[in-house]
Amino acid sequence: MAGVRDVKGTLVRDASDKGAIEWAAGILRSGGLVAFPTETVYGLGADGLNGEAVARIFEAKGRPADNPLILHLWGYDALNQVVSEVPSEARVLAEAFWPGPLTFILKKNDLVPDAVSAGLSTVAVRCPDHPVALALLRAVGRPLAAPSANLSGRPSPTTAGDVLEDLAGRIEAVLDGGPTTHGIESTVIDLTVSPPVLLRPGAVPPEVLRKYLPGLVLAKGVLPELSGGEGGKGDDARPASPGMKYRHYSPRAQLILVRGEPEKIPLRVRELAQDLSGMRVAFLVTEETMVELSGMVNGELVNVGQRNKPEGIAAGLYRILREVDRTGVDVIIAEGIPLNGWGVAVMDRLLRAANGVVEA
Repeated sequence: MAGVRDVKGTLVRDASDKGAIEWAAGILRSGGLVAFPTETVYGLGADGLNGEAVARIFEAKGRPADNPLILHLWGYDALNQVVSEVPSEARVLAEAFWPGPLTFILKKNDLVPDAVSAGLSTVAVRCPDHPVALALLRAVGRPLAAPSANLSGRPSPTTAGDVLEDLAGRIEAVLDGGPTTHGIESTVIDLTVSPPVLLRPGAVPPEVLRKYLPGLVLAKGVLPELSGGEGGKGDDARPASPGMKYRHYSPRAQLILVRGEPEKIPLRVRELAQDLSGMRVAFLVTEETMVELSGMVNGELVNVGQRNKPEGIAAGLYRILREVDRTGVDVIIAEGIPLNGWGVAVMDRLLRAANGVVEA
């Protein structure tokens, strides 16, 4: 077929090609797996109401069966296909943030396969804000189960190339829509409990959500500095959302996170670099710290962005982790950033990816 290339048995097609959306929709309707872009990261899609197709997602990713999936919908009007109750908060939040990077946990109906919800009575749902994703959802006419399109535990993919690096030969197809914009996953909130609980920080910061949900709390285990142990869902329970229980977002190299007062971080990084003498080390640091470390450490200095612009750091985080990992370094030392705005999501990802955490 013109415009389609084969990468180890996985077909790749530019999403802008005429007929590409219907081509991908046909694969999904037949029970196949198709990776596609969203505004956050690339998702690995399957017909969300086909239990056998959904089971193939877990197989392709090597994903634990108790880690639930998010169902992607084309709009608020599709909610009644998969949930049994729609609380008033969901309507208000959907009007404010859908389409967009906000996922709700709601009571599921009997049409949702147990594989999607990992046997729970709830299901995660969202409406993505990306023209390719929305066109694909409307073409299929059914909800799509779509976790990030990577091997379980690896950094999420923000390009079609990232998807193929992990999943070539494991899935039927990839719709190439270019790089994603946000570069970090959706925020997940549980609306089946009172007060609502933020289960996974993401592209909608907590302080923005609290304008609509003043009583919102963070789940236990999600950045304890902010949650204060509040929330009803901890790491020992069966997770209601992706990204809660298992180690995630990790490069192959050992990742050490250095966090604390910004002015103390350069010295702490230099001390770590001396301790790791003889190993290949890369340093993922903010623009401000990079200036102070230039010429002071042996290894590649990678500028992740400005400390006071966490949106930019979030957008490039997974791309940088993958690029540095490809160089074959032994250790990645990453600088922590302040816990405000998008910084909450960035720090959640770095903490879950880290093999070790060092205080500055």
